[in-house]
Amino acid sequence: MSRDHVQPAPGRSPEAPYLELLARDASVEAYEQPVLLARAAGRTADRIAELEQTRLLALRVRAELEGRRRREAELSALFETAHDLAGLRDLDAVLQAIVQRARSLLGTDVAYLTLHDPARGDTYMRVTEGSVSARFQQLRLGLGEGLGGLVAQTTRPYVTDDYFQDARFQHTLTIDAGVRDEGLVAILGVPLMLGPHVIGVLFAADRRARVFERAQIALLGSFAALAAAAIDTANLLTETRAALAGLERANEIIRDRSAVIERASDVHDRLAELVLRGGGVHDVAAAVSEVLDGTVEFTEADAAPAEALEATRAEGHAVPHGTDWIAPVAAGGELLGALVLRGHPGLDPVDQRTLERAAMVTSLLLLARRSAAEAEHRVRGELLDDLLDARDRDPRLLRERADRLRADLDATHVVLAARLDGPAADADEEAAARRRLWSAASHLAATRQGLAAARDGGTVLLLPLGAGDSATELARRTARHLGTAVRQPVTVGASAPVRDLAAHPEAVTAAYAEGRRCLDALHLLGRAGDGAAAEDFGFLGLLLAGERDIVGFVERTVGPVVAYDERRGTELLQTLEAYFACGMSPARTKDTLHVHVNTVAQRLERVGRLLGADWQTPGRALEIQLALRLHRLAAPGRR
Repeated sequence: MSRDHVQPAPGRSPEAPYLELLARDASVEAYEQPVLLARAAGRTADRIAELEQTRLLALRVRAELEGRRRREAELSALFETAHDLAGLRDLDAVLQAIVQRARSLLGTDVAYLTLHDPARGDTYMRVTEGSVSARFQQLRLGLGEGLGGLVAQTTRPYVTDDYFQDARFQHTLTIDAGVRDEGLVAILGVPLMLGPHVIGVLFAADRRARVFERAQIALLGSFAALAAAAIDTANLLTETRAALAGLERANEIIRDRSAVIERASDVHDRLAELVLRGGGVHDVAAAVSEVLDGTVEFTEADAAPAEALEATRAEGHAVPHGTDWIAPVAAGGELLGALVLRGHPGLDPVDQRTLERAAMVTSLLLLARRSAAEAEHRVRGELLDDLLDARDRDPRLLRERADRLRADLDATHVVLAARLDGPAADADEEAAARRRLWSAASHLAATRQGLAAARDGGTVLLLPLGAGDSATELARRTARHLGTAVRQPVTVGASAPVRDLAAHPEAVTAAYAEGRRCLDALHLLGRAGDGAAAEDFGFLGLLLAGERDIVGFVERTVGPVVAYDERRGTELLQTLEAYFACGMSPARTKDTLHVHVNTVAQRLERVGRLLGADWQTPGRALEIQLALRLHRLAAPGRR
């Protein structure tokens, strides 16, 4: 006999077996047994009717107890969910617990939750429990689509006993395919509300036809309210954390700004003190370096990065250049140089203005120094004018005047003729450009222990030639420097090096004439903005040079061949003359020299090693033939 089987004993009250069944929490079917046994035992009709009445009462009691237990479980689940919500740390974990408990209490195969996506204007699966279909778990529902769309539109719960036969909502191929993949039939959906707004839908679903009771709908609505509260709490926590982070960043910015303002005040005081006590450019750089905690250097305009200087002109502010910052030092449209802050790629805006203010102070100091130096420039110009014009000056007096200007007339110098080559809008603009050229040339001469003067619509400079330097390189550097300073092309022609100017001041006049000829040649050749000396023009340099350095031209052109013949007793020079005389034909050359053609080839190969691989190019060949002719004319007795 099963544990649910109760034998009604004679004389026992009719309630006794049912009390035992209630105590054992027996199944509903077991409550039929006492009546069936009484009939089988032949009990009276009154006894059987009494048992029937007691059975119905017991079933009501049982249903009430089951309802209480269910409500207790529901309340317990709601309490646990509320507890989870109160200690919210992970929104996903709370939503997963809500879906799990809803599925368990409603006894459904699947439970899931969708949320609204404001960016895309649809809803998406956020949490699923009991789902086995990947397609279903990745569904996205457009507004008004599916059962969830109906719930969201009406803000009311909806239940369908048979999803595919229900025409109250809009079916789509995508949603129906996902539901069919999951095998769902009966679905209950309740809205997640935040105030008047629907933010999602909570679902419970079965894979068979089912009727959801009101209590179950209400229970799922309670879970939906908790889920909405969890989402709202999480959003508030996120906003609070973001606000706190924003406040913390604001406090950091305020602290940084305070420190920056203090540094700016400090550098302002230091710069004012430097100006008052007559400090120099490098004193300003040192002060700003200490305040900005970096290395600040003053550079000349031609030493600063060209693209950065162009950007500073365009923007009028300091600009980044790699890991450095470049602030222009300019006055009246003239670029005097730049302040360079090394190794600060992320410069604060206030520190940037501090660097710009230091550059402005630097420009003021340079202008003050320039006004003091202009008198010295005029004196330098007068001395150079005397060297160019007054040939009968006392050499002793010239040296004394040069010594006071820190210029050494006994050193080797180069005379440079400089001229502007850019177009001028009008006469005033041209005059202003010439003044800038003279100012830049005078500044260059003063820093290089040289002399400068305005002459013939341009500027003439007398600069010392350093060891290992050449007149050509000096001319090119000067053209670049002056062109950068005046912001338009400046062409420079250089003389050959001159020496002992105090004793032979006439050499300055001749050198200036030579520099002017080189300047005119550059202009005719379309080389505006370049610099060159007579030696750069090949055999044309003989026409440009003041002293017609024929020996030097021959030495530079075929000197290695002449020296080789003298050392070895060979006939390379004779072979070279015959080769050119025979139209550069080795076959005719061997007939002229009465030697084998291989001998001619070997001699020409040796010439190539001495003069360079390009010696037969048209330009080189012309210079070599001229040098050979001049060499023969200089030594007419040579055979």
